[in-house]
Amino acid sequence: MSRDTFDFSDFMDEYIKDLSRALNTLDRDSVGKLYTEMLNVMDSGGKVHFIGNGGSAATPSHSAGDWSKELGLPTIAHTDNIAALTAWANDTSYANIFVGQLQTWLNPNDLVVGYSGSGNSSNVVNGITYANEHGARTVGITGDYKSGKGGALAQLADVSIICDTTSMERIEDLQLIINHIVKEAVKASRGLPSHS
Repeated sequence: MSRDTFDFSDFMDEYIKDLSRALNTLDRDSVGKLYTEMLNVMDSGGKVHFIGNGGSAATPSHSAGDWSKELGLPTIAHTDNIAALTAWANDTSYANIFVGQLQTWLNPNDLVVGYSGSGNSSNVVNGITYANEHGARTVGITGDYKSGKGGALAQLADVSIICDTTSMERIEDLQLIINHIVKEAVKASRGLPSHS
């Protein structure tokens, strides 16, 4: 397709249409369970751990900053410590990068949130499995990537949020929107100041 025959406006309309549809079909109950898990971890004095790859690593980094600063909730993005991440990858395997870090940081009253568009990223699946085995609560935020219905992550996590789109980009858009929704809901319900 040449530049002259590509219709950017139609492409943008289709992107927005699919994103809007996926946003409007988010399961309110599942997102509400993430909100409840956040309140529980705040009340129990636990921590939140984020794990993910690629764009699903950037969202945890963004949200760990938000949740720590705006909610006072200790939140660790295990995607951000590049020295630890690459050491575990080099010395064991890339599939072990989150398990290795969780072995140091995880407590039974913590919450682990895994992000994977396909739901089948081995390092995220392994991290959620480890957290389940060590008494933490787990949430998977995944997608219907290529009709996978959330993959292994959706089956393993205590709470599963499946973004109903096969577009990795829209899944990543929705992951951040979900994080913002639950953060703002916690602030509203706890009477915390709005972000300025």
